[in-house]
Amino acid sequence: MDVIELRQYRLRPGRRDELIELFDRELVEPQEAAGMTVLGQFRDLDDPDRFVWIRAFEDLSRRGEALRAFYFGPVWKAHREQANATMLDSSDARLLRPLRPVPEPGPRPPVGAPDPGGLVFAFLWSFGERLAEVEQMMLDEVVPLYGKDALALATLEAENDFPALPVRTGDGHIVVIASERVKLPGGVPEPRVLRLAPTGRSLLR
Repeated sequence: MDVIELRQYRLRPGRRDELIELFDRELVEPQEAAGMTVLGQFRDLDDPDRFVWIRAFEDLSRRGEALRAFYFGPVWKAHREQANATMLDSSDARLLRPLRPVPEPGPRPPVGAPDPGGLVFAFLWSFGERLAEVEQMMLDEVVPLYGKDALALATLEAENDFPALPVRTGDGHIVVIASERVKLPGGVPEPRVLRLAPTGRSLLR
C-alpha cells in the first residue's frame, strides 16, 4: 500500500452517527471490491461534527482506477445523496506515502460490531517546503518512539488524478497514527493532535 488518504469531514450538526452507520454498513466492502483498503474510521473526540477516515491504495495508478470504479458505480449512486446530506465539507484530504511498511491490519469486524473503545491518536506535523530537510530525522528519531505498529506517513507530492475529490497540497506533512503520546526529543515541534475513537468496523484501533 504505497498511497494513503487521510480524510477529515466537517458534518452537519448531530449527523455524525448517521454517516458512520451508513458508511460501516454500505460503503466499506464496495470500496475494497473496487481496489482500495479502508484502514480506519473514527469519531473525532474533540469535535462532535467531524468524521475522520483513512484508506489505502496499491499505487497512484491503482488509486485512480479504484476511485473511478467506486464513485461512478452503482453503490455510491445509491447512497451518495444520503451520505452527502450529512456533510458540510469533505475537502480536507491529504495524499500521503508510507515512511515504512504499513502494518498488516487484522480482520474486519462484521456489520453491527460494537465500538471497540480505546483511543487512537493522529499526530500531524506541517513542515511545508522544509519536509525534505527533516523527513529522515523524523523517521530516525521520532517515528520509532511510537512503536513498530504505528503508521508513519509523509506528504505525497503527486498529481491528483481524480479531481472530483480534491486533496490538500503544500503542507509538507509528517503524520503518525499511534495508540499513545510520547515525549518528543528537544527541537522537535509539537504536532497537531487528533484524538480519535474507532468505529465498530475500523481496522485501526
